[in-house]
Amino acid sequence: MEIFEQAKAAAEELIEKAGLRNGDVAVIGCSTSEVIGEHIGTSGTLEIAMEIYNGLHSAFSEKGIFIAAQCCEHLNRAIIIEKEKADSLGLEPVCVVPHPRAGGSFATAAYKSMKNPVAVEEIKADAGIDIGTTLIGMHLKKVAVPLRLENNTIGEAKLSAAKTRPKYIGGERAKYE
Repeated sequence: MEIFEQAKAAAEELIEKAGLRNGDVAVIGCSTSEVIGEHIGTSGTLEIAMEIYNGLHSAFSEKGIFIAAQCCEHLNRAIIIEKEKADSLGLEPVCVVPHPRAGGSFATAAYKSMKNPVAVEEIKADAGIDIGTTLIGMHLKKVAVPLRLENNTIGEAKLSAAKTRPKYIGGERAKYE
């Protein structure tokens, strides 16, 4: 299966298993180096990043789900997202434009592909996919619940995914839905 199709299949599975709806946000961390079988941060490629972004976007956009693209550690894992969604969440933009060596190839692809991209320092996403062990947990709402995807690789990179749920509070006398 090609990269585009693997990314699309993973996104479709996340939508289903996480119960994502119109307006929700999926954070994506991606090492294109890992996708091509290399060590994270060593061999990023914009071409692979575009294939992954386009595959994810094809599934998410159909359902009205926003992609929050996590930058690499050189931009402190900032998020690239559509300005429309950042504004609706009250997120303050920061002044940076990702490129492959600072931000990463995937964040760069997202920035180049989005209609009106902005960078923000953080987000609390509804679900996410981590492609190649980039560590997206800091950008998920509490409480993150791991999801086991059948579509668990893109290229050579392993995927992990999560959905979120509200915290349980109230102790033993509380009742939950």
